[in-house]
Amino acid sequence: QVQLVQSGGGSAQAGGSLRLSCAASGITWTIWTLSCMAWFRQVPGKEREGVATIDRDGISSYPESMKGRFTISQDNAKSTLYLEMNSLKPEDTAMYYCAATHSGGSCYLRLTTSEYNYWGQGTQVTVSS
Repeated sequence: QVQLVQSGGGSAQAGGSLRLSCAASGITWTIWTLSCMAWFRQVPGKEREGVATIDRDGISSYPESMKGRFTISQDNAKSTLYLEMNSLKPEDTAMYYCAATHSGGSCYLRLTTSEYNYWGQGTQVTVSS
């Protein structure tokens, strides 16, 4: 049973920073298992939006709207995924989710929710002006 357990997030002032973590359990974090990890976010009434992806080699990708302020990274030894968020804006307020998949194929801008098998429980990020 694969589980992704998220931590971090919370509240921040505009211009501040937050870091989210996503720890995987029930799976061996090797090149033979998860092929792609990602972060998504969602606000009420809107579809889940992709923030960043990272593959087993540590190569990351970001949609244009997320470039510059968000950094995805992984610690294979700890089986943990991270999202560093800087220069936060009120419009970054959302529920953030980590996701993972075993499926092969390129991880580059792989931001379709249906492609991910496993999801974290979500963590709220609130940015005030």
